[in-house]
Amino acid sequence: MKSIVYSLALIGMVACSSGGDTASDAASASNASSESGLSSFQMEHGIGPVTQPIDYGTLDQAMADRGKAIFDSKCMSCHKFGDRYVGPDLAEVTETRSGAYIMNMILNPAEMLQKHPEARAKLAEFMTPMPFQNVSEDEARDILEYLRSQNNNP
Repeated sequence: MKSIVYSLALIGMVACSSGGDTASDAASASNASSESGLSSFQMEHGIGPVTQPIDYGTLDQAMADRGKAIFDSKCMSCHKFGDRYVGPDLAEVTETRSGAYIMNMILNPAEMLQKHPEARAKLAEFMTPMPFQNVSEDEARDILEYLRSQNNNP
């Protein structure tokens, strides 16, 4: 019962939030950081084993190919490019999230969904928690490289 009330409260908070005003957006981000107890790095890059920003460099096609194979077997049942599905549309994910955030979401979804305001908002929107898919950090980096190859962030 508590989880239903919690979910409804999250939906209400997301539905009632306003957008557009950068000053209030900055204040909201600051408040979210202080309310959540997360550092500014964690607010931008997520919570998990990736504790440094990812330096993309030139697209590595071999990594992207490995990442596609992993994505096809572990991610595509919930995620699509250009379509809302069980999980968020990934068409522009590397444009809107840092590489470290994406990897931390892949590697540490349970804690991200519990503690990170953006991940919690997505959970409230999609109502389906992302499960851990038993991938290593190297595999998560390969998936990230595949996402880069599909997005406009090579």
